[in-house]
Amino acid sequence: MPPQTLALILGGVALLILIIGFVMSRQSSRAVEERLEQFTYTGKEEKAAQAPTKRASPVGDTLNRALEGRSFAQNLSTQLARADMKVTVGEFLAVQLIFVIFGGVLGYILQPSTGIVFALLGAVVGFFAPRMYMGSAQARRLKAFDNQLGDMLNLLVNGLRSGYSVTQAMEAVAHEMPQPVSTEIGRVVQEMQIGLTMEQALANMLRRIQSDDLDLIVTAINVQREVGGNLAEILETISHTIRERVRIKGEVSVLTAQGRISMYVLVGLPIAITLFLYLINPTYMSRMFTSGFCGWAMVVCAGLSVTAGYFAIRKIVSIEV
Repeated sequence: MPPQTLALILGGVALLILIIGFVMSRQSSRAVEERLEQFTYTGKEEKAAQAPTKRASPVGDTLNRALEGRSFAQNLSTQLARADMKVTVGEFLAVQLIFVIFGGVLGYILQPSTGIVFALLGAVVGFFAPRMYMGSAQARRLKAFDNQLGDMLNLLVNGLRSGYSVTQAMEAVAHEMPQPVSTEIGRVVQEMQIGLTMEQALANMLRRIQSDDLDLIVTAINVQREVGGNLAEILETISHTIRERVRIKGEVSVLTAQGRISMYVLVGLPIAITLFLYLINPTYMSRMFTSGFCGWAMVVCAGLSVTAGYFAIRKIVSIEV
């Protein structure tokens, strides 16, 4: 068996084992949380603080100890919290390293004639793939959170008008609302229960959720706690503003859908055609990379043109509301 094929098989098996282990750990953690929920209610039907389940991961623990206190590790930890990814910094970096190795080996095997060039390209793709997934998870979670803010404020206002304190109203929101609002508000309540002030707990939530609407809500709550006033009326006004903004964003999204689809087609079509031609006629396409400077110059110019078109269309369809 050729060494390239053997390396590809071993890399694929390692990646498959990693994915299976990650899925099993998530499922086991979720099952434990579901069993704990049966015992985490007090006589007043309040949800108790749940301690996170620590998973045994020697590699991840070693990396976490080595990265402890470093600024980029703290920043990455914040990014993982915003994406709600249940992995540590060490585990994420280990996954990223595996993707880099697998991408490099795959690139070398697909185009052994150019060797190091495609290997480096595959390694770069493997490096950015986990971060692109993390960014996508952050965007989805932020969008879901913003869409639930209006309902959250209505529930909070109703709780305040019925005689609840702010903390009790937040507990009701954490119990009644779906994720991700219930998770974030529940964290705020838990942090206040272990001794943090409301300002600190809300600041922590705002660090995890970078939302302009949430910033407005947190500012209103902090100002009301300093100077007084009717918090229910303030939040009701903010709720109306947020609902109108969400409605306008939806209308803008519909009107700019054609432009966004054109952006995706502009980026994906050249890559798809290149891969298709390479699969059906590798000899024909390999001349692009083996003919010397001319072929690589064409590849670079095409890449720059596609990138410029992508950012130009993205700028046109991105409308601030």
